[in-house]
Amino acid sequence: MIILGIDPGLRKTGFGVISLEKRNLVYKASGVILPNNEQSDSMRLKNLFTSMEEVLKTYSPSHSVIEKVFLNTNPKTTLALGQARGVAIAAMALHVESILELSSNEIKKTVVGNGHASKKQVQFMVQNLLKLEKQASNDASDALAAAIALARKLNKTDL
Repeated sequence: MIILGIDPGLRKTGFGVISLEKRNLVYKASGVILPNNEQSDSMRLKNLFTSMEEVLKTYSPSHSVIEKVFLNTNPKTTLALGQARGVAIAAMALHVESILELSSNEIKKTVVGNGHASKKQVQFMVQNLLKLEKQASNDASDALAAAIALARKLNKTDL
């Protein structure tokens, strides 16, 4: 089972790919999609879509998960995040039948045991659970955490 996790954003979108093999989490890949910030929003969304398609075609996940939108005090930021999520979900829907949406708190609670865990705590647990030599970037780590949370939900066990 291959799982794709997405931490969406118009400026940075993190992705993380893991597999679940005999109840073991196995790291496959992670990274950050960085559209050109000098381009228009529509061109950045197009870049996000094509980059997502490349990740989906490369790793062929059977399941995917994306972080839900949180309410932000800045409406423009919330709208941009919603647009990025929509583009990512559309790309995933073309390639993966199973798309789950989890809140940041749900992901943190599942991975760290605390729904209000810090970024550093999430990075530490992701590194530990996936046996990575070094910590992934914030965005990639958040995406990997989402994938781990989905793996735990699908497996219904403590990995």
